[in-house]
Amino acid sequence: MQAPAGPPAPPLPPVTLGTDDGALQLLPPKPTPAAVRCIASDQLFRGTAQVHIEHRGVLYRLRQTALGKLILTK
Repeated sequence: MQAPAGPPAPPLPPVTLGTDDGALQLLPPKPTPAAVRCIASDQLFRGTAQVHIEHRGVLYRLRQTALGKLILTK
């Protein structure tokens, strides 16, 4: 499991390289989206074989198979 990410780093300023023909400006990289939350299945299931997840008013069932695979159904 990953540790929670800290606040995003401030954007980098553009870098300008001087050349005989003029200057070339390199733009900073685009900011990356916030880190995706990671939840251990042990924490999600808490010793049970299935959990119900309500999403936009629809109830889904997430269950573990005997082989440890996950199946999500409506």
